[in-house]
Amino acid sequence: MAPPLLTLQDVCLSFGGEPLLVGADFSLGPQDRLCLVGRNGCGKSSLLKIAAGLLEADDGVRFMQPGLQIGVLEQEPDFSGYETVADYVMEGRSGDEFYLAAPLLDALKLDGGLETASLSGGQGRRAALVKVLSFQPDVLFLDEPTNHLDLPAIEWLEAWLRASGAALCVISHDRRFLERVSNKVLWIDRGTTRVLHEGFSGFEAWRDEVFQQEETDAHKRARKIAMEEDWLRYGVTARRKRNQKRLAQLHQLRADHKAHQGPLGKVEMKACEGPVSGKLVVEAETIRKAYGGPPLIKDLSLRVQRGDRLGIVGPNGAGKTTLVNLLSGVIEPDEGSIKRGANLETVHLDQGRAGLKPGWTLQDALTNGGGEMVDVAGTSKHVVGYMKDFLFQPAQARTPLDVLSGGERARVMLARALSLPSNLMILDEPTNDLDLETLDLLEEMLSAYEGTVLLVSHDRDFLDRVVNSVLLCHGEGQWVHYAGGYSQAKTAYEASLSEAAGLLKQKTSVSQSQEGAVVSADEAAPRKPRSQRLSYKDKYALETLPGEMEALEGEIAALQARLDDPALFEKDPDVFHRTTERLTAALQELEAAQDQWLALEIKREEMEGEG
Repeated sequence: MAPPLLTLQDVCLSFGGEPLLVGADFSLGPQDRLCLVGRNGCGKSSLLKIAAGLLEADDGVRFMQPGLQIGVLEQEPDFSGYETVADYVMEGRSGDEFYLAAPLLDALKLDGGLETASLSGGQGRRAALVKVLSFQPDVLFLDEPTNHLDLPAIEWLEAWLRASGAALCVISHDRRFLERVSNKVLWIDRGTTRVLHEGFSGFEAWRDEVFQQEETDAHKRARKIAMEEDWLRYGVTARRKRNQKRLAQLHQLRADHKAHQGPLGKVEMKACEGPVSGKLVVEAETIRKAYGGPPLIKDLSLRVQRGDRLGIVGPNGAGKTTLVNLLSGVIEPDEGSIKRGANLETVHLDQGRAGLKPGWTLQDALTNGGGEMVDVAGTSKHVVGYMKDFLFQPAQARTPLDVLSGGERARVMLARALSLPSNLMILDEPTNDLDLETLDLLEEMLSAYEGTVLLVSHDRDFLDRVVNSVLLCHGEGQWVHYAGGYSQAKTAYEASLSEAAGLLKQKTSVSQSQEGAVVSADEAAPRKPRSQRLSYKDKYALETLPGEMEALEGEIAALQARLDDPALFEKDPDVFHRTTERLTAALQELEAAQDQWLALEIKREEMEGEG
């Protein structure tokens, strides 16, 4: 077995209060794809920074193989001091090394000339990924890499990491992402670390077994203490030395029982529900919305009824936020109409956490700027009690928000939103930074919520668990409504593409076999007016597009087969990047060709009908 690239032994860390890490161990081998998991605030990001050499532990030993190149993606990248994305990405490198970053910028659809001051959350995350990955490091440390990424970017990152030869340590809340990239789990639990030598898919069952064994051991220890105390009170006195030893063992049992900490508590998550809304929540009829360019929403008709859980899925920039604002009445459509139901009380949890003001403490955020009481569904509750419901300690009441972890700030936003009565809940990327246990509770809360939910998310697993229908962006302003979760919607969409491709091949085959007869019929039939006939260019496209699409499908299959080689990136990074870039372009070309062919085929059938 190859020696580890990096190890930590007996690491201890605290920030002035209770210890965060106590005797934590960490080991990363050359082939490891390790995921760091644990509750929010347990020290995952701190341990990652210690391993990466960005933070010094209070105690413990760190060893790293000499000459290792390390790449670190922090949870909140800092773009200050950089004018453009290219400036940020190329920090510390000469201009002639830009060839390393260019394929990644193209693959992630990012312009190096963009000003950093104008970057959205998704663009900033992609820029940070390009900077880290283009260094071609031996070890990658990634803290919440999927936050703010859309699904195409997440799936691209999964493929890149699987093909990469770099060792990986990743923190993420995205179950499906972890299942696809990890082969080892390091669990931080109550300050200590435990290792599972298999991927994340086996983690939750293993964690539950650990908790069950701890509970069994604690029960046995309590029974043993009771028996020993009974002996101490009523037992027959034996030799003094033997009794003293047994008494010492009893004291140790008591100390162990007192020191044992069970699993951390659960967030008390319950939505404050408002009055029952009407059966109809919102109905849109052929709505259209644009902002000076191509429409973001075009000819969309949709009906949402009370109790629906609608997932809204699309790439960054597709118009998800615009769509939510249209449905909720924040803005109005350019064309079409939207009817909203009666008695709607809406709570909106935005991904930018705009409701959290700079300089606020935790208490300020929960009381909306002052006082000691929180208004929860019209009832006053002391802020400390409400904090405990969301796993905050009383001592944190005066803690500034900017020193809280990302997951803790996410819990603050949930606490604020759930204190308000509602029957329509709009959640925009609610899973960002939340730990797995809190995600499970959020899922349970949404399942029990009797109102209506509009959920914008790129978390495939969470969508599958929560929603009962999906509005999926097909590009160019087209949105299609599918029943079921995200996986069902994706399967249905891919099946429709396959069906269209099969129909295309069938029509092409029939057309070729009957070509002579068609020509003869055309010669015998009276000529139609010129305005009713396809142009020469349209006819040529109808004849040649099927062959072009078939060629593209063959090329895409070959490119995907090449990328399936897990050693490709290590053997030849340039070939990997060129293949990835060409695959992206070929998929776009195929989609454009299919759209063009379908439009021309519809036009041809309409003209034949008129004839």
